[in-house]
Amino acid sequence: MQLDRDVRPDGIAVLRPRGRLTMVAASDLKAVVDDVVAQGHTVVVVDLHETEFMDSSGLGALVGGLRSARAAGGDLRIARPSTQVRTVLELTTMDRVLRPHASVEDAVGAG
Repeated sequence: MQLDRDVRPDGIAVLRPRGRLTMVAASDLKAVVDDVVAQGHTVVVVDLHETEFMDSSGLGALVGGLRSARAAGGDLRIARPSTQVRTVLELTTMDRVLRPHASVEDAVGAG
């Protein structure tokens, strides 16, 4: 998995994992979320458009990141999940907690 990160002028961190978000990569995603939250960017948007596959470890990393962001007074939001990622969210009913947004801008405005 490749992971790009950008901090917008409004201070919101946008993370873009590409490839497979599995046990191998989940700890990397969680570490990056923890890092941006520690830097004061407590609202994090994870753009999942180029995440072709996510397993339970990847889902766990997102939930862990959500906890970190909320503990710091912020939030973690997801945007543009691929079909496979959306299916995982729906099957686990985590789409109720990590509500998918159609775009990064929609996720930013969801607060």
